[in-house]
Amino acid sequence: MTRPPRPASPHTTHLARNLALLWTLLIAYASLHPMGPVRDAGGDLFGFLLAPWPRYWTRFDVIANALGYLPLGFLAVAALTPGQRRAAAFGTAVLLSCGLSVSMEVLQHFLPSRVPSNLDVASNTVGGAFGALLGLRWGALLGHGGLLARWRTRRIVRGHIGEFALLLLFLWWLAQIDPDTPLFGLGDLRGLFGLEAPVDFTERRYRAVEIGACVCAMVSVGVIGWHTMRARSLWLLGSTFGIALAVKAGSGAVLVPDGGAWLWMTPGALAGLAAGALALRVALWLPLSLRFGVAALALLAGVALVNLAPDNPYPSAVSDAWRAGHFFNFSGLTRLTSALWPYFALPYLMALQLKESRGRHAAHDHR
Repeated sequence: MTRPPRPASPHTTHLARNLALLWTLLIAYASLHPMGPVRDAGGDLFGFLLAPWPRYWTRFDVIANALGYLPLGFLAVAALTPGQRRAAAFGTAVLLSCGLSVSMEVLQHFLPSRVPSNLDVASNTVGGAFGALLGLRWGALLGHGGLLARWRTRRIVRGHIGEFALLLLFLWWLAQIDPDTPLFGLGDLRGLFGLEAPVDFTERRYRAVEIGACVCAMVSVGVIGWHTMRARSLWLLGSTFGIALAVKAGSGAVLVPDGGAWLWMTPGALAGLAAGALALRVALWLPLSLRFGVAALALLAGVALVNLAPDNPYPSAVSDAWRAGHFFNFSGLTRLTSALWPYFALPYLMALQLKESRGRHAAHDHR
């Protein structure tokens, strides 16, 4: 006898669902980057599906496409299984992956720098299907009663405040892949608007920006993380930055296997980590209202520093590899995430302060 699907509870699928929606948006941006002038190339919009297999392709591109859709299949199954049978959830996830891929390829028909490909559709669908299989096995970790769901309930504040915090954290980790900004430095809008660096490069000036941007980021991200925890822990807060450094090192190792993992460890970055840890510890000692004010000021100061930073005329090997053809579309995605992240974090920081203030006033009135 087949076991009936478990009814969803209010806290069952929000995390998996939100991550699936976020990953869909990230795929859409990466698929349509760069968004040049729109033009109709002529011909049948869906003709590429029945066209011969592309003559020129690389194994790397096929694997990268599959890996890009693998999380979508996994997250879709994790979000669907509480309300659907496993077979239906798997089929829906595969259809979602295939449908999204076909839609993106059709839209590429109107972009002069992109060429629709049936090979991309096939590799994306295979990646989504493989992710869905993994979701059938391990997707319950994100579901009601799963390990990650229990951890989220125990450690992170409930409701939309907690959900948005996890999405912000995921995007912050994703932004660390971009090697063209100082460590933890986010909010650089110059690339989006074609602006030049306002000052010339000197080693001393660039190092000061590295230190300042890192300190400001650690204070602002640290205060956000501290106030989204239900059970507050310096070890857990430190692991947030540890994972970010692991992402930075891991992406460098993938891009430049020979020593790329350590190219981010400049004197300015190391000094910024030490000073940032000290500044964050001091910020957490401050009274609540002052603490949030310092965090908001640090977030804005970090954005200002990054936008005033001189261009580094000595890009690392990681930066050169990142701008190469294989990674060009993904680099646009991480650059956009890096540029916009502080502008989502600032209103969230204000919402956190409002929540904390209301909680303290309610506790005071209760006494």
